[in-house]
Amino acid sequence: MLDEGAPAPDFTLPQDGGDDVTLSHLKGKTVVLYFYPRDDTSGCTKQAVAFTEHTAAFEAAGAVVLGVSKDTVAKHGKFRAKHDLGIALLSDADSDVCERYGVWAEKSMYGKTYLGIERSTFIIDGTGTVRKIWRKVKVPGHVEAVLDAVKAL
Repeated sequence: MLDEGAPAPDFTLPQDGGDDVTLSHLKGKTVVLYFYPRDDTSGCTKQAVAFTEHTAAFEAAGAVVLGVSKDTVAKHGKFRAKHDLGIALLSDADSDVCERYGVWAEKSMYGKTYLGIERSTFIIDGTGTVRKIWRKVKVPGHVEAVLDAVKAL
């Protein structure tokens, strides 16, 4: 399990639009890395829209926001277009990054147990250190809490 104060595991993932994003290439910037279960579901849409609405404030604080799910790059593109999202969406199709960040977890719904992404957010500082972690995130008010934490760095 990844803890605050630990080095953030590096990764390279594809994003919608065709480019890859490598965490270590963002050194010097604060990175808000959030993991979400699935494109175009109600909670995930609310979260992505909220991050988009606060994009200018995150940028003013020197932060970049990256959303990660197992959805394909093509699905991310449709999700972004449908909701006019202004954040990068990365595809972790094989769940390797999800596992390294400890967000690939056993979940249950309607009495069925399955593996899936536990909604989580990580703030990674400019040196690549995990500064703050939220696990089992509830969407209402979360983006504002993350922004406050970024500003406090």
